[in-house]
Amino acid sequence: MRYGSISPNLFTENRRRFRELLPPASLAIFHSNDVMPTNADGTMAFRQNNDLFYLSGVDQEESILVLFPDAVLPQYREILFLKETSEHILVWEGYKLTKEQAREQSGVPTIMWLESFKSVLPALMNEAENVYLNTNEHIRSTVEVETRDARFIKWIREAYPLHQYRRAARLLHQLRAIKSPEEIRLMQRAADITEKAFRRLLGFVQPGVMEYEIEAEIFHEFLRNASRGPAYGSIIASGANACILHYVSNDRECRDGDVLLMDFGAEYANYAADLSRSIPVNGVFTKRQRAVYEAVLSVMKFATARLVPGGNIEEYHAAVGGQMEQELIKLDLLNEQDVKNQNPAAPLYKQYFMHGTSHYLGLDVHDVGFKYRTFEPGMVYTCEPGIYIREEGLGIRLENDILITRNGPDDLMKNIPLEADDIERLMKR
Repeated sequence: MRYGSISPNLFTENRRRFRELLPPASLAIFHSNDVMPTNADGTMAFRQNNDLFYLSGVDQEESILVLFPDAVLPQYREILFLKETSEHILVWEGYKLTKEQAREQSGVPTIMWLESFKSVLPALMNEAENVYLNTNEHIRSTVEVETRDARFIKWIREAYPLHQYRRAARLLHQLRAIKSPEEIRLMQRAADITEKAFRRLLGFVQPGVMEYEIEAEIFHEFLRNASRGPAYGSIIASGANACILHYVSNDRECRDGDVLLMDFGAEYANYAADLSRSIPVNGVFTKRQRAVYEAVLSVMKFATARLVPGGNIEEYHAAVGGQMEQELIKLDLLNEQDVKNQNPAAPLYKQYFMHGTSHYLGLDVHDVGFKYRTFEPGMVYTCEPGIYIREEGLGIRLENDILITRNGPDDLMKNIPLEADDIERLMKR
């Protein structure tokens, strides 16, 4: 792997916490993601299933993790099944994990080759009452292909119809919402790589540069710092493109007088960073651009201060919306009397700020977790207010990644330039 070694204690502890949530006689089975095809004999780059990675640290395709705390035989309480290498695989695909390496990397004591799985499974199922199986239960997920998990669920329910089948995802959502110190270290590394890319751009962006050239500079900086690449599709949106929330074409020329909205983040060891910045293409904000920028920054600081233990997402978003209303009134985008008389179910600020302010961040950019769970130490949220004025061709979004702690919010991106004066100063170099 490109990233540095991760202590197996992280994964051992994650498995321990998961086991504590299981009722007696429960077996849990986790599969790696598929290698996805493109066309002809092509395939996409492999990306591990985040739940399997969270519990094992194994970043290899065709892997299966089995957890069975109450197994009679101790060697069956944790088993990692791996694809066995061969001379053919070595020549055409290269390195695969040995049993010793997998044991050292994951902390799982029993490593078996994948071909043994179906011969071992009957003994495990004979002892188990409950079987926990994994699926993608993200509230915003749309899955139109049959995954390895889905195929296995169909097969095992047909082969063993009388067991009690349960959802592993709900348990993982509970656990993954709270980040351990080691996870925070990895996320900080992703944020630091993202900072390097942004500082690189401050000396690169100028009128006439193409959006895709900026994207290339980001990708270059990510790769040279041991990131696999972007954690999600980078948004490089100049001028009116910034008013398209998920703009990813990145094919327009950046023009003198434009504001450039960039939303990108590095992935490091499968963990994501998520940054948004808006900068003037020519290095200097106009009076109007700066006013809008300062309004967004004011809301961002207001929101960040409220990412503290004990809060909840509904009250938080309501408070941020109220603050945004006041900023939009100052910008003459909303009328104070209209705001007083508005329908609370359809607040007027949504004309200019259409998306939520924060979401979980972790192994996924929109990480898993229960949306309405009370804010707790160890959670990481983005903070990303924005104002999008389509009639002016101006969109500004600012975003940092915030760790909730007992002592208040800890900004993982506090070293990344944010103030308008700092942006202009750094772009003059």
